[in-house]
Amino acid sequence: MPDPTPPPPPPLLEVQGLRVTLATAGGALPALRGLDFTVERGRTLGLIGESGCGKSLTALALMGLLPERATVAGSMRLEGTELVGLPERDWCRLRGNRVAMVFQEPMTALNPLHTIGEQIAEPLRLHRGLGRAAARAEALRLLERVQMPSARERLDAWPHQLSGGQRQRVVIAIALACGPALLVADEPTTALDVTLQREVLALITQLVREDGMGLVLISHDLGLMAEHAERLHVMYAGEIVERGPTARVFAHAAHPYTRGLQAARPRVGLPRGARLATIPGRVPALGELPPGCAFAARCPRATVACGDAAVAEVAVAAGHAARCLHPTVEAVA
Repeated sequence: MPDPTPPPPPPLLEVQGLRVTLATAGGALPALRGLDFTVERGRTLGLIGESGCGKSLTALALMGLLPERATVAGSMRLEGTELVGLPERDWCRLRGNRVAMVFQEPMTALNPLHTIGEQIAEPLRLHRGLGRAAARAEALRLLERVQMPSARERLDAWPHQLSGGQRQRVVIAIALACGPALLVADEPTTALDVTLQREVLALITQLVREDGMGLVLISHDLGLMAEHAERLHVMYAGEIVERGPTARVFAHAAHPYTRGLQAARPRVGLPRGARLATIPGRVPALGELPPGCAFAARCPRATVACGDAAVAEVAVAAGHAARCLHPTVEAVA
């Protein structure tokens, strides 16, 4: 009798019921409110939403870099290791080693007092125990891998001597130095022009595929997300309001907020002087969250019931769900 089909491997990262509460002068405020998601090896999960929706705070939670006095509940399991409640000494062993981050502003992410070679070598010496010469040789290999022009000469350069695109390549090299399992990229192309944005994103996704890493990609750019993320989660006011395969979400957005983001996206071919659609209002402050749907006050489809109580997530198609009482359900042709 043939052996049964082995079960699929567990996700690289599994987040369940993640809640982050921030201590403020006005009391404890909920910043992340029950996030659930997984990241597979060699795959990219995209997080989109307006500023203040909790995307960057999610990234900081995954890196163990939350603000002082923030409290975390729920579960974050990386390769079977529970990260919630992990002592700082254990975070120091993981951070820059098994989990790494590409920050959105390379000039502030790099230390102006150390050369490029020294900064790439630091995690290699700290986590892999390499000597100075071996770490420098590996730093050169990493710069060449991220396609840095004149890589050998850049080892002894200072951050201010590089262009924005070159600095971002250095930040990527530092993140990749120890071969992390999970890479978190928080708005990694914000400071770059359009051409460099596409080059850097293409480089990151290529390296993810080659190394079998999982990537959490955070961006407000829907076009870049459509090209580089297999799955997409839309965040609003600390919650995931829509999730699904990226192509499906873009083609058949179910939540009014997702549809609003799409309508506000600049498009080629618009007549000169045409005004883009906007979403009225703003993301509610943490201390002003309503008992029901946080988007209700801005939503053109809201009813009284939307603001009364918490809204459960509903399936709108296979693998596609939205947290909405009145989702738009469109069948795939």
